[in-house]
Amino acid sequence: MSTETVNTPYVNLSFTASPALRNNFQRVLVDLIALELVGKQAHWNIVGPNFRDLHLNLDAVVDIARAGADDVAERMRAVNATPDGRPATVVASATVPTAPEGEIFTTDAVAYIVSAIEAVVVTLRDVHGAIDEEDPSSSGIIEDLTTQLEQQAWFLSAEVRKPVH
Repeated sequence: MSTETVNTPYVNLSFTASPALRNNFQRVLVDLIALELVGKQAHWNIVGPNFRDLHLNLDAVVDIARAGADDVAERMRAVNATPDGRPATVVASATVPTAPEGEIFTTDAVAYIVSAIEAVVVTLRDVHGAIDEEDPSSSGIIEDLTTQLEQQAWFLSAEVRKPVH
């Protein structure tokens, strides 16, 4: 019995992402990674009324972003594209606004994280058509992320909204 490792590369011969598809996935990936990071930053530093509920809701946002980034990166690999989630790449290309430094009051945290979610949703909606056109099998990932993140933005923004009479 041989102990040699056979390094047979997996090659999906049925489909390879174009540079445009790879770039669209990459835009989504860096925004999701950034959202995960700023969501945790707010989670750790939030203070004020309704702290506990918002603290837990921020974890839900982080979980969606983390799982979404993994789904997007793994889909990229499945279609022969290489994801780049290095910190320098995320900093250079994410559209998520910079997180406030230090403690953040609950209402300010809600406003900030909703703006961060909305930035990601803009990217998701911007790339959806092109991804769907080239690789309809991948568009479901984008649609699911859009739905989940829009729901979280609604949940969070409802914390600070006043009823319309």
